[in-house]
Amino acid sequence: MTPSLPLLAVTALVAGLLGAPSPEVPPLGDVVEHVAGHASGIYWTPQRMARAVPVGLLGGTPPVLPPVVGAALPPAARSALAPGHAAQPATRTGTTRTTGTTQTTRTTGTSRTRQAAAMPPVTTSGTRWAAGGSVTRTTGRVFLTLNGVDFSCSASAVRSANRDLVVTAGHCVKDGAGAWAENWTFVPGYDEGRQPYGGFPARRMFVAGPWSRSGNDDYDVGMVAVDDLDGQHLTDAVGGQPIGFDPPRGRRTYGFGFPADPPYDGERLLYCAGVPHGDPQGQTRDQGLRCNLTAGASGGPWLSGFDPASGRGTLTSVSSFKYSNDHRTMYGPYFGNAVRDLYRTAERA
Repeated sequence: MTPSLPLLAVTALVAGLLGAPSPEVPPLGDVVEHVAGHASGIYWTPQRMARAVPVGLLGGTPPVLPPVVGAALPPAARSALAPGHAAQPATRTGTTRTTGTTQTTRTTGTSRTRQAAAMPPVTTSGTRWAAGGSVTRTTGRVFLTLNGVDFSCSASAVRSANRDLVVTAGHCVKDGAGAWAENWTFVPGYDEGRQPYGGFPARRMFVAGPWSRSGNDDYDVGMVAVDDLDGQHLTDAVGGQPIGFDPPRGRRTYGFGFPADPPYDGERLLYCAGVPHGDPQGQTRDQGLRCNLTAGASGGPWLSGFDPASGRGTLTSVSSFKYSNDHRTMYGPYFGNAVRDLYRTAERA
């Protein structure tokens, strides 16, 4: 794997319109598939969920991180997200944090003050999402077991031909060239322990070939087709965000997730918002977003063209990693042709 073991709508295929394809249908492009073992319905107890370790523990600054076999350490090593690295709280930035009661100038017009307070900030490095809308249903926590350790991540339900598709980070599905996750379950709409729609276990998992072979951060995207729950498809229950490919760079983006390392606890949906920029280290094609969210936010959706009033946008990336010498910036992979192939394969599973 690379030394950056990561942190924290297209038209339906003709085959999808004709009915569910057989498992023998080959994937489009360089896609690696895994048939998931069914998670036990009693495995993820509230106690196990509470003890789950957030994927993507932040490391220190270089040269703390050891080089990974088969890969050269880049000039500014990225955060190690493998189990065993000590967690560090994210560096606080100068961005004002809000708690749902936005500061307003004193005026005699109370209606204007209330309206301002109701609107979430359009630029923030870490604020609780309290505006409701579709994003509170489509975003959720992922619980998984990797190499015998229980972990948590974030993810989003997306529109798809099979109506069962979840998009997250590749490292929340497969440990690069290592093991696939087990006991993988998506809990949409999670909020302070509440699971209003239940948990949807994985049935088939998909990652891009470059992620599966070497943990290449440019391809840190995982897609999971989940089982129906009580006969109901995932997006029939919670809806799904549309997904987009080859988006213009530098568009205002909202990133959501459930960070679980201090100062957060994974119990609430938080978000960052701003204009992303290219990778100044030149190590990836990813874009960076000023964001204090910590481990556990991995895999959370990045939504472009986001409407705060409805909670809808187009999914154009996911939270992937932070450089260990810059805890203020979250990076997400660019959704190009490889991710399009990944989606087209996964949506017909």
